[in-house]
This record gives sequence, structure tokens and C-alpha cells, in this order.
Amino acid sequence: MSLFDRIKKKIRGTGKKKESSPAAPFAKVTEAKKGSVAAAKKERVKTELKKEEKKQKHTTLKLKAEEKAPVKEIKDQKVKKEGSKDAYRVLIKPLVTEKATHLVTQNKYSFAVNKSANKIVIKKAIENLYGVKPLRVNIINARGKYVKSGRTFGKKKNWKKAVVTLKPGDKIEIYEGV
Repeated sequence: MSLFDRIKKKIRGTGKKKESSPAAPFAKVTEAKKGSVAAAKKERVKTELKKEEKKQKHTTLKLKAEEKAPVKEIKDQKVKKEGSKDAYRVLIKPLVTEKATHLVTQNKYSFAVNKSANKIVIKKAIENLYGVKPLRVNIINARGKYVKSGRTFGKKKNWKKAVVTLKPGDKIEIYEGV
């Protein structure tokens, strides 16, 4: 229904005789417009309130999620386990080799990582799991070795290695039970 039809309906619905003065129809039109403007204002206020409610719900959901996130303590350090599932997918295992143990004296730690991981993702995974911020992350793509067992030949998988450098005071306890 258009605005003009609404005005006609209101004029007809009053049940009064039309006034003979020339300004009378215009007064009724302005009254009808005032009513529609007031209704529009009410609708705007309602939509604004709904938007505010949605924002409040969104923030409360965030707060609830943060409260539910378990906190892991690593020797006087508190670490949020936000992306721990992703971190375990990125960092496959720490490397325990002779060279890797020698690099620990230089505050460098070696990990076997996912083939699709990049430096940024590895850095975030280290922060989430161990609670230390790496200075630098170096990545090495290692080719799988060719192996032979009797007459059969084969090849080991290609894999990726990351060497993480930490600040002089930071440590990662990898070799606790070794």
C-alpha cells in the first residue's frame, strides 16, 4: 500500500465531513505523515536494540569460550591451549639426534613438522604449546633416503624439519625422560 493510499484511508476512516477550508486536507496529510514518521522511528529503535542484543550475545559467547579454554602450566608459565589441536598437527615430534642435542646448547630446538607448514604457523604452534616466543624459525625440506633390503628397493618419505631459535633465557623441556 502506497503512502497516498494510506492517507486516503485515514481521511475516509475519520467519519467526519470534509471541511470547507482549503488548508484542512493538508493538515490531515501532515498528521498522517507524522504518524508514519513516528512508526518509522519506533522501528529504527527496535532494530538498533536487536543489533545491540546480538553484539552482547556475541561478546558473551567469546567470554564463555575464553573461560572454558583450559590452562596448562609449564614450570611457572601459564599457556592458553587455544590452538593446541592445530599445534599438534603442525609439530609432529621433537628431533632427538646427536646434532639436535648439540644445538640445544646454542638455544636452538629441532622439530619434525608437517610438510605444508610455514614459518609463521610453526612460530604460533611453539607459542601455544610451550609458552615461549621464538626469535627465528628456519625450515629444511629433507628428502627421503633410498633404501635397499635384499633385492627390494624403496624410498623413505620426504619430510620437513624446523630449527627454532629462542631468546637466551628461554627453554623448552623436551628431553625430560631421555
